[in-house]
Amino acid sequence: MNKQQKNNSDTKWLGAGLGVAFIASLCCITPVLAILAGTSGIASTFSFMDPFRPYLIGLTVLLLGFAWYQKLKPSKEIDCECDPEEARFTQSKSFLGIVTVVAALLLAFPNYSHWFFSDAQPAQIQYVSEADVERVTFTVKGMTCAGCEASVKNELGKLDGILESEVSYDSGTATVSYLRTKLTEKELQDAINKTGFTADVQQEEENE
Repeated sequence: MNKQQKNNSDTKWLGAGLGVAFIASLCCITPVLAILAGTSGIASTFSFMDPFRPYLIGLTVLLLGFAWYQKLKPSKEIDCECDPEEARFTQSKSFLGIVTVVAALLLAFPNYSHWFFSDAQPAQIQYVSEADVERVTFTVKGMTCAGCEASVKNELGKLDGILESEVSYDSGTATVSYLRTKLTEKELQDAINKTGFTADVQQEEENE
């Protein structure tokens, strides 16, 4: 394999590693894009990929590791009087380093995806009667990261009559306090389902 072929091979390994890293984080990137684009219905599109995420992360590490190995291993010098080819930036160690950092940021996206969302709660409603306040907990299927939490919370926040909402992807629940004079459980459930996740009202024995 000559130097040009080796460089082209390295570039392919880099592209494959970066592509796999992006795919591994799609389940968490999509909810962010959904909120930014105002299309909450696509938030759960790639949530089915979450069980495969550890394998995709491992594959990314292997691909980038092999690319670094190819780049750092000594190459055989060819004794000739030809002019040395000038290496392109995309075939340099600097570019490999940049790709590695980008891939790492993609893989770590679930850990900082909450930075893209505000923690603003619905406006406080003053002087409400306690008799008008209801609290309900939904089991929400399909949430995999903080981005999923934010997409559900964002959709609930659009409803008039929400007092407070607590969403957790760890427990797979959404607990909502609301005014019964303005909202019903069905409207809350429909709002969550609009994100693409599946919500069911928890039975009383599950809440105890």
